Amino acid sequence: MAEDLSILKEASKEEKYISIIPQIKALIDGEQDLIANLANISAALKEQFNWFWVGFYLIKNDELVLGPFQGPVACTRIKKGKGVCGSSWEQEKTLVVPNVDEFPGHIACASASKSEIVLPVYIDGKIIGVLDVDSEYLSHFDEVDDRYLNEIIRLINA
Repeated sequence: MAEDLSILKEASKEEKYISIIPQIKALIDGEQDLIANLANISAALKEQFNWFWVGFYLIKNDELVLGPFQGPVACTRIKKGKGVCGSSWEQEKTLVVPNVDEFPGHIACASASKSEIVLPVYIDGKIIGVLDVDSEYLSHFDEVDDRYLNEIIRLINA
């Protein structure tokens, strides 16, 4: 298990992902506890990218419940189909939202959040929650984030 992260400050987004993915793999390799792994993934991503908020919501009793995260306090429970997270869960697909104020039914857990990407998390082919990443900047996320964050999510199921 890695005890330290090598954080790239002056690099492209893609270079940062290419650097952090093997480090995340080392952090979670051999650890069976899901919560511990999600906590370390959240921390590693927050440290590398300094996003406003990054974390997981887990499905419990037919709603998303706040899981491990890094950033300011967040909404604790989200219904299926509500907001970006609930919509990603319901549709079982990644949602990239350039401007959260333009997303119908957006749940404003923090007014500083301006853009968002939410990706479903699967274990053994079953959706168990979502990875939610918020930025204080408009149009912050794109296909590069989608591709590499999905690669990180697949590590959870490895």
